[in-house]
Amino acid sequence: MDRKQVPPAPEDARQGVNRAGLPTKPELDLNQFLPYRLNSLADRISDELARMYEERYALNVAQWRVLAWLSHRDLLNAKQICEATRMDKARVSRAVQALVDRGLISRSPSSRDQRLHDLRLTEAGQALLGELIPEAQAWEAELVATLTAGEYRDLLHAMRKLERQLERIG
Repeated sequence: MDRKQVPPAPEDARQGVNRAGLPTKPELDLNQFLPYRLNSLADRISDELARMYEERYALNVAQWRVLAWLSHRDLLNAKQICEATRMDKARVSRAVQALVDRGLISRSPSSRDQRLHDLRLTEAGQALLGELIPEAQAWEAELVATLTAGEYRDLLHAMRKLERQLERIG
């Protein structure tokens, strides 16, 4: 039997040649591609939360992230918020300005670095978060209610491992 009559070996297919000897196009099943699935899920979750923030509190996602980080740490500057949220400088700057204008955060020159401004929650910002955070936590609880406690713990553990791996390979 000559070579033309023998079906190509699997390694030939991996090299990008189909049974007719023509180049195959690379395919990617996005439903099985982790970066796509994680990004898609994160976008859907963020969109749902953004709808709640906007409807009930007139906040966009960037503003909510700034407030959330300031609830977590008493004092931050815009550069630290950029690093923590992975948002670009312009987006953080617009969010900070909107929150200052609404009286939800205060901005004052930093005593440590004159190029920076310290950001803090105001009493109004703390009061707003006193309402918003329990709602966000209740929404999250409803989302993860489909998971067992072990599945939830395993999910968080797997995410931490992937984050550490990204730090190593990034």
